[in-house]
Amino acid sequence: MSATTATLSGIAVRKKTKQPMVLLDRSTATCAAGIGNDLRGKPGRRQVTVMSAECWQQACNEAGRQLHWQQRRANLLISGLQFNAQSIGSVIHIGEAQLLITRATDPCRRMDQTLPGLSQALAKDWRGGVCCQVIKDGAITVGDNITISKPS
Repeated sequence: MSATTATLSGIAVRKKTKQPMVLLDRSTATCAAGIGNDLRGKPGRRQVTVMSAECWQQACNEAGRQLHWQQRRANLLISGLQFNAQSIGSVIHIGEAQLLITRATDPCRRMDQTLPGLSQALAKDWRGGVCCQVIKDGAITVGDNITISKPS
């Protein structure tokens, strides 16, 4: 994980399976329902997905076409931060909320339905982002500054 300044650049949720992601300017992260009552927001290690804007750009470049980030189907887009294996166990502080990074997000087969080769491009260097669990409820807004910490 490398960054000194990071910003929340996007929030997206889905209410039904296989439906498009809905972009939001603000939402609430809760331990009970994830981000904005997202369909997959139930408590657990994969409650919220977070992606780096820079890594999304790298994956799109490699796959040969620019796509809007919501095509990745992640809940949060962060600019100024890239994830790696040392990210696991770190806490992302966004607005009033805190999210524990639990694992890498594996690209699903829908990525290749969106763009052939995208899944392979996302599988490299943690480009697919991370899965998180909300550990502190709070409001989040696009433009919020983000800090990362390791629990002591």
